[in-house]
Amino acid sequence: MEVIQNFLRIKNQISVLNSKTKLIAVSKGHSIDKIKLLIDSGHLDFGENKVQEASHKWNDLTRNNINLHLVGGLQSNKAKEAFKIFNYIHSLDSEKLARIFSDLEKNNPRKIKYFIQVNIGDEIHKRGLNISFVSDFIKYCQNDLKLNILGLMCIPPVNKPPESYFLKLKKLNDDNNLKDLSMGMSDDYEIAIKLGSTFVRVGTAIFGKRSN
Repeated sequence: MEVIQNFLRIKNQISVLNSKTKLIAVSKGHSIDKIKLLIDSGHLDFGENKVQEASHKWNDLTRNNINLHLVGGLQSNKAKEAFKIFNYIHSLDSEKLARIFSDLEKNNPRKIKYFIQVNIGDEIHKRGLNISFVSDFIKYCQNDLKLNILGLMCIPPVNKPPESYFLKLKKLNDDNNLKDLSMGMSDDYEIAIKLGSTFVRVGTAIFGKRSN
């Protein structure tokens, strides 16, 4: 199967670059049949962009030992549902969302791991915090809300070399004493790993183009 061949090739590339980097297979828009090929191969980390799609696709049967990552933007009215489904949120980008998750975690044994999304290219149409707000937001989430912030996430501008944006995010991460970085997708994951990414979000390069 082409999906398995793609997966094994990318896993091998990652192991050569940095064996500690975690591969998130972004399965948005792909059938559970394709996903099961990877699960049967022992892969446990999958990414979805939309809460609604994830809730329909991932049931108790398929969720056994799976780490599910929300890698798309999140509206506050979907936060409660996201809290039930996902183990990792890669798109925390507002105080409102952070407060909702903090309230949900109170008196609940379930705890989420979070990445803060940064608008690293300062693009008007793109979600994420402005760089100037990031350090204060990290402190607020960690100290006031007691959220488990792993690190920062970004999506660099399209059609521009990603290196300078990845380096900027890495420095911001280091300056705030965070350990993990969520950066790099199908077109640039190798560059991202070389520049310090610990989580890469790869969809098309594994599964091919989406059917919807």
